[in-house]
Order: sequence, then structure tokens, then C-alpha cells
Amino acid sequence: MTHVEQIAAQIQARPAQVAAAVELLDAGNTLPFIARYRKEATGGLDEEQLRQISRLLDSLRALDKRRQTILDSIAAQGQLTPELETQLHAAATLTELEDLYQPYKPKRRTRASMAREHGLQPLADLILAQPRAADSLERLAAPYLSESIPTAADAWAGARDIVAEMISDHAGIRQQTRQKALQWGRLASHLRDGAADERRIFQTYYELELPVSRLRPHQVLALNRGEKEDVLRINVEVAERDWRGAIGSHFRPHPRSPLAGQLEQAIADAASRLLLPAIERDVRRALTETAEAHAIQVFAVNLRNLLTQPPLTGQIVMGIDPGYRTGCKVAVVDATGKVLDTTAIYPHPPQRQTAAAAQTLSHLAQQHGVTVIAIGNGTASRETEELVAGLIQSGAAAAAQYLIVNEAGASVYSASELARAELPRLDVTMRGAVSIARRVQDPLAELVKIDPRSIGVGLYQHDVDQKQLSEALDGVVESVVNQVGVDVNTASPALLQYVAGIGPKLAQKIAAHRDENGPFPDRQTLRQVAGLGPKAFEQAAGFLRVRQGHNPLDASAIHPESYGIAVQLLAQAGLTPAASLAEREAALAGWQERTKVAALAQAMNAGIPTLSDILEQLIRPGRDPRADLPAPILRRDVLSLDDLRVGMRLQGTVRNVVDFGAFVDIGVKQDGLLHRSQWPRHETFGVGDVIDVTILQVETQRGRISLGWGG
Repeated sequence: MTHVEQIAAQIQARPAQVAAAVELLDAGNTLPFIARYRKEATGGLDEEQLRQISRLLDSLRALDKRRQTILDSIAAQGQLTPELETQLHAAATLTELEDLYQPYKPKRRTRASMAREHGLQPLADLILAQPRAADSLERLAAPYLSESIPTAADAWAGARDIVAEMISDHAGIRQQTRQKALQWGRLASHLRDGAADERRIFQTYYELELPVSRLRPHQVLALNRGEKEDVLRINVEVAERDWRGAIGSHFRPHPRSPLAGQLEQAIADAASRLLLPAIERDVRRALTETAEAHAIQVFAVNLRNLLTQPPLTGQIVMGIDPGYRTGCKVAVVDATGKVLDTTAIYPHPPQRQTAAAAQTLSHLAQQHGVTVIAIGNGTASRETEELVAGLIQSGAAAAAQYLIVNEAGASVYSASELARAELPRLDVTMRGAVSIARRVQDPLAELVKIDPRSIGVGLYQHDVDQKQLSEALDGVVESVVNQVGVDVNTASPALLQYVAGIGPKLAQKIAAHRDENGPFPDRQTLRQVAGLGPKAFEQAAGFLRVRQGHNPLDASAIHPESYGIAVQLLAQAGLTPAASLAEREAALAGWQERTKVAALAQAMNAGIPTLSDILEQLIRPGRDPRADLPAPILRRDVLSLDDLRVGMRLQGTVRNVVDFGAFVDIGVKQDGLLHRSQWPRHETFGVGDVIDVTILQVETQRGRISLGWGG
């Protein structure tokens, strides 16, 4: 099968669709551009399918590259037979390739290689042949004795070393044993002697034994971390019948051969010293790769949900970064995110200046007309929440509501070069409060300024392959940014860099051009930016918005290459691009009906998917897809653990989703856990979702809340 056919079969698409996608990717087109503006070519493949194609294509090409390296290596050794070459070309996975290469792979000096140097290969071949009749062991070994091999016992030991390595290196044996280990093997975990686990983090795994096939991804990652920290000792056990069966299908001692005992010894040695340790490494590697891929996927899903939280537009926000000893940092920003005021208050221990802090917050709220107060969820957040709720209830900040904001990554942003450039006059600690406030106004625009790995919505994100994690998370950010669209005249370079075809350097150049020459009057003016060539313009233009510019179509997601079709559509409705939204909606009502679109597409020689998208944008230009999602929960009062009662029903915001459940902010100091077993069948939700829950159990001393589904 060709690469296109293999990928098509795996993602259940037509080969023609995959072939078109591969051609577009190889031509340097970005995933968002292909998904949005090349639907006719790919048959409407979405961005996730295109991402799968790209990933699989890279994997297959890497496999081909490794295959050629192996072929060249074996050919250089003069051992490439037609049969082996056929097997190598037929290998469908990297593991199969490496199994076939194992006997020919250059090795450091081993017991087997030293035995071969002493000329003992013929004796090893004799063991494998299992002759029915032969001279005594001493006479058979006699021709191979020397100063370095003084006795027959030494000769047979060396020969057995060669046989053991041949057994261990045999591709078929490795594949069968590995398959048995993955299917029937057991993983055992024990507390290391003298291990220090003072907080008993790994207590669950002190004495654990599970079938390999039943291990969950989060268990694998926890075990790996426990082993890395020298707390746990882990081994994979393969039943003797499984590894003996694999070896016996290729190497079997003959009961009538005088060399049967030699082969039996070699088999036992091969298993204990070479084969089983290698299989254990393979199994652990396979488990880790699967667990890491799962963890990265969970992180990516959580990040997408976090980035697509709806913005609270038009709000004047007070951001509070809570703290004890160093106080709470406070920043007020206007509806555009401009900093209006900053200060610090000290309402908590050790200072306990509660009255002065309340007076300061009340003054700022009234002076600037604050409508929303955003409190970071770090240290002292709930104590700060009580202070803010008291102000609102007393009327000192009656116009405001508050919410708790995930502050993960705020300190990373505060110390970054970007933060210094954006807020050069503010202290590092004060920048965190600004970031918290702006996250409420537009989570996407603010969170893109932070390394996605620092946002804290994953599980074991520091234990997985960091390169793969970064690539996956950058892909999510790129996808969301292009899905939402970017106002080229207000976006920061941090946001612009994720627009398809731009990147960090070009984003800086766009911002510099804007600073020097004023706002871009239209999309075509982007061509004047140094370094923004035709290809970059083609990829980026449709995702960049120019509002109140020369051309009303520039405020939409319609690509400039399709302006001609858009103008024709408007002309057929008796309109121009300058027509108001109300006029467009009235004139184009009903045009999105399928048969109407098909007829228009045929008449205008255009593709149906593109025409449908253009009509959607003419009626709802530049619509933010985040507007369709539920707004964050705004509160005016505060709860404590003591207020909770079993059976109480509350609304909460999902803060994190992991394998075993979801952590939900219900407005008390500790997030509650909605265990996976409590999820209703077929129900899915993600970070930022607002859901109904019921209280199942409250453990006040341990600070634990168990939740049930309340929807």
C-alpha cells in the first residue's frame, strides 16, 4: 500500500482526499488554511483529520528513512539476502524493523562476540543443529581449545553464549514474547528499601500487581515518576510458558540429541540474561508511549476548552493576585485592557490590615466603575474572596460581581520579556494582577502570552515527552486562534504569531509596521510589511480582521481570493459590500438553503463548501465562535465547606479534566471531584464548562468534596 492508501484506511477517508491533503501540505500550506479555504480539494476534511494526516505522513516517512538506513547497514556488512530485504520492506512498524535489524545491529563487545572471536561459531551451530548422534562433548570441543579457551567446558560455555544471543536477537521470538507480555504479562511495583516518601504520594503503588493490559495511562505515569524518584521498584513478569513457547517455536531441544542439554542451558540463559530484560524495556516503553500520548491528548483537549472560554467584553475589571506575607496585588483595567490603576493591600496575616484593604478596594471600585472583580486562585484566594464578597454585600462595591480565575502561568508571564515590553513601568509582581484581570476580558488573547505547558490544565505534563507536548499544545493554540480570528490592528505579537503563515518574527514586523504607520486600513496593506510575501499573505489574510477599514469584507473570514464571489452574491441580492448587517440578513434570508446554494454554486462556477462559508460570513461577518458558549459564573456571595450539605445542588465551573474525573470549582476553598463513575453515560464536558452538580460527601478536615452529577 502507498502512504496515501495506508493513511486513508487508518482515518477512514477516501484516498483522493488524502492525496489532495498531502499535496497541499507538501506545498507549504498550513493546516488552518487547508481546513478553511481548500475544502473542495480535500472533500471537506476538518482540521483534526488534516492533523492526523500530517502526523501519520511524518511517521511513515520517518519509517522509510529508518528502513533505508537499516538496508544500507546490512548491505554494507554483506549480509542482505533477498528474503531479508523482502521482510524489511514489508515491515509496517518501527518495532518490526528493529526486530529484524537486531541480529545485524553493531553492538559493543558481548560475551557472544568474544566467543565468535575465539572461533566458537561452528560449535554454536552444532548446538542449534541438535544432531542425533555425535562424539562426546570433550572430543567435539577439542578442535576449538586454545590458550584463551583451555577446557571443553569453556568452549561449550562460549558456544552457549553465541546461541543465547542468537535466540534473543531472533525477530520472531521477540515479537511473540512481546505480544504475550503485553497481553498476559503482569507489572509489579514495590516500595524500595529505605525509600523516602514522606508525603506518601506513591502509597497506592507500594504493593501493586496488575496485568499489563489493564494499566491505565495515569497509573503508568505515576509509576514512572515513583521509579524516577527512587521510591518504587518496578518489574514486568512474563510467565515461563509464554517465553518458552515463543522460543520453542523456533529452537527446540531434541530429546535424542546429546547436545539437548547445551541448548536447554542456552535457552534458560537467553531468557534470563537477554530476552526478558529486553522485552521488559520494550513493554515499559510501549506503556509509556501510550500513556504519554494519552496525557498529551488530555492536556490538548483541556487547553482548547480553556482557550475557547467566552470573553467578558465591555467590562471594567479589577484583578487581584492574592498573597499573605507580600500582600495582594491589585490592578484595574478598562474595557480594552488598558491599566487604569494598581496598588497593593495587606488584609491577611501577618499584617491583617483588613479595614484598610477593604477601603482601598471600595475606593478603586467606585472611582473606576469596576463591574467585575477577578481573583486569582492561588494562595489566600478564598480569604480574598470573603473580603470581596463582603464588600459587594455591604454595598461598598455593589455594582460588581466576582469570579475566581485560574492564575496558572501568571508569574511566568510577569517575568517574561513580553510582559516587560507591554508593562515596562510595572513591578513584576503587579503584572500578574494585570494578567488575571485581562484573562477575564479575553482568555485567548491573554493566555497565548504564556507557554501552554505553564497553564496547568493537564496531568503529569512534566513527565511526558516535552517536544511532543509542545508541538501538540502549539497546534491547539494555532487552531483556536485561527478559528476565532485576529484583529490585526489590536492584537499583540504573541497572538499574531499563531496566525497561519506568520510566526514570531513576522508577528513582530507586523506590530512594528503598525506602530510606525498607524492601523492597517485594509488587508492589502499587509503586503507592505517587510518579509510578508505572497505565500504568507495567502495563508494569513483570511484569519486577520480589519474592522472599520476601507473594505467591509476585510472584517469577515472571507478570504481575499473569494472577494469576487462575495461581491457577485451581494450584487444578485441588490447589495454592495457596504450594505449594513440588517440589510444583508434581510436580503440573503433563505439563501443558505442547500438547493439554493447548489444552484448558486453551479451558476457562479464555485464550490459549494466555499459558497456556504461566504454566505455565512456575509450574514454574520467575523462572528466569534466563543459567543455560543456559556459565560463564566459570576458570584456575589461566598460559600465555605461548612455551608455544604449532602444533597445540595450547585453550579460549578470545570477547572481540569483528567482520567479519573473532573475537578469542579463550586465556589468554596477546595475544588470538588466529580469522579468518572458519577458521569452520566455519553455525557462529555471540558475545562470552562458550567455544569450542575450535587454534593455527595464533604471531608472538612481533609478538604475533600465528592460530587455527583446534578444535570
